[in-house]
Amino acid sequence: MLQYLRIRNLALLEAVELEFGPGFTAVTGETGAGKSILLGALQLLAGARADKTVIRQGAAVCEVEAALHFPNSAVLDAVLDRLELPRCEEGVFLLKRSVPREKAPRISVNGALATLAALQELGERWIDFHGPGEPRRLLKAGCQLELLDLFAGNREPLARYSGLYFAWRELQAKVVKLAAEKQLSPEQIEYMRGEVESLDGLELSEENMEALERDFQRVNRAQELINAARAVAEGLSGDEGLLGRLAPLVREGRGLEQLDPASKPLVDRLAALAVEAEDIGREFETLGGDFSFEPEQVEALTTRMEAWLEAKRKYGGSVAAVLEAVEEMRGRLAVQGDLAGALARLEKEISGAKALSLAAARELRTVREKAARELAKAAGKRIVELGFKRAEFSVRLTTEPDLVPAGDCSCEFLFSPNVGEAPLPLHKIASSGELARVMLALKTILADLDQVPLLVFDEVDANVGGEIGRIVGEQMAGIAQKHQVLCVTHLPQVAAQAQNHLVVQKDQSGERAEVTIRAIHEEKTARVEELARMLGDRTAKAALQHAAELLKG
Repeated sequence: MLQYLRIRNLALLEAVELEFGPGFTAVTGETGAGKSILLGALQLLAGARADKTVIRQGAAVCEVEAALHFPNSAVLDAVLDRLELPRCEEGVFLLKRSVPREKAPRISVNGALATLAALQELGERWIDFHGPGEPRRLLKAGCQLELLDLFAGNREPLARYSGLYFAWRELQAKVVKLAAEKQLSPEQIEYMRGEVESLDGLELSEENMEALERDFQRVNRAQELINAARAVAEGLSGDEGLLGRLAPLVREGRGLEQLDPASKPLVDRLAALAVEAEDIGREFETLGGDFSFEPEQVEALTTRMEAWLEAKRKYGGSVAAVLEAVEEMRGRLAVQGDLAGALARLEKEISGAKALSLAAARELRTVREKAARELAKAAGKRIVELGFKRAEFSVRLTTEPDLVPAGDCSCEFLFSPNVGEAPLPLHKIASSGELARVMLALKTILADLDQVPLLVFDEVDANVGGEIGRIVGEQMAGIAQKHQVLCVTHLPQVAAQAQNHLVVQKDQSGERAEVTIRAIHEEKTARVEELARMLGDRTAKAALQHAAELLKG
């Protein structure tokens, strides 16, 4: 549940801190007052993309932060663990997002920096937006099938079918590719076998090729390396080297030690330096020997390196690309002897895969058919409550001629708003107001299945008449029994039934417009006046009396 929201310098709003309670919260205000700012803040915290234009003019940074509480945060904590973010402490989930004008944006989850992708994934767990465009989305067949599957709880059967379907299609693609395969000539087969054998001889792996390139570099610059190692060894232990100069110094030091025993530690260090110089000189001499390669070694390395460079030129600039080419040639060689047999075996696999897909599709359709009857019954009842006294609603499943990614059938919602008229597809008969009420009926049914705690409705009651407003408010209140609901509304009948009420106002009396958001649900007079404004006149006695009656009801 959303408990606290702080907004600073977002659009026309300078700063606000809001406390939220459980249940149904109405958000009201005149058209253009800035109600979208509140929704925009929540969308930012849910991972919506933002540019610098959201920052209030004259401000350096826009900030939004929220605190949510989850009585049981186990599911959310599992997601946080996977994203390598801190868990919730005592069920408290903290979000913060900053959009500076000059610097890079910053996102914080439970005090730790996070990515936009992480914020989007977490947003799916705590908030769900239902906007004014959703009724039009209801006209799409894909959306109707999605709603039916949600109602049916078809996640697992649909996932099982999807896996089988795409496995079947992948086999079909293999057959098409194999059928297009031409019979290779003996010369082509011999060449391809030689290529595979040659490339196998390279012992292709990232580690081996790096070692080959490193050894070839050493061989290629062997004399240069030998000369450098010998020069260092000569400088250390040669006739004119450091060791020859240190020996008399050590002898002088031992004489000093006889005269002054306190100098012994210093003389010992000088002697140790001479020993170390001698050891290093020997090691450089050995290193110079290591750079001396036999002609056979040089020839073998050069041959392997030339083969590797040729392979990269032919098949790609990486080990992975060359290995992929080897496997492709190996596969082509494997089927050349029995191309017809390989096709026959694949066709048999395809037949089995299709049978499994068909069975999964039938199982999915059986569940959908039952759910279609139940959804039609439940939605029909809710639609009647929303003012269609003799309306009829049904869900029609049509068998597809071929399997498709969603199964073997399509779905269509049929609706008749008036008695005596045959139900027709929604796009043929429904007005915008009718669509809004049908979608609202479906949303109230599906809300029980939604696990997201906060549902935000942005003017879903648009195009709904005042007579239905009370019922819409009741529907929202019903959803709020299991969810926290935030609803932007222009209907006083809806706002009056909310437990919490936020009013958004825009003040343009000064030099620049200012938007404010404040809670009025504990101020009876202010709330009555706001409802009266929504009814038409905040000062009219009749409007004030009607508003008071709405609140009392």
